[in-house]
Parts: sequence; C-alpha cells; structure tokens
Amino acid sequence: MPYVNIKITKDGVTTQQKAELIKGVTTLLQKVLNKNPATTFVIIDEVDIDNWGIAGEQVSVHRNKSK
Repeated sequence: MPYVNIKITKDGVTTQQKAELIKGVTTLLQKVLNKNPATTFVIIDEVDIDNWGIAGEQVSVHRNKSK
C-alpha cells in the first residue's frame, strides 16, 4: 500500500494539475513497482510561500529578489 506525499508551494496550482499529479504518480508506481492503484494513496500538501524556505529565506522573499 504505497503512500506518496507531495509538498508544493501554495501559489496557483490548479485542480486539474493536482489531478494530473495524482494520476501520474499512481501510474508510475503501478508501472515501475507493480503496485495496485486501488491501494495507492497520494497526498498533496500545499504550503504557503511564507512557510517554505530556500537558501536561508522564505520563498516569498527569494522570489522577489529573483525578479
């Protein structure tokens, strides 16, 4: 019973994109590891960009510097 947890920043990911991630990960586990899709769980956690850090700073700050 595979359990996959995907963490992404919460900034404009559509319901369709999330559905594609869930389907794609499930298909990959079935193809590579012969796992049953009926018992494969995929969880997507969306994290606010102020609660995610990269290079020692919040993603919101990091992105603003990149502009």
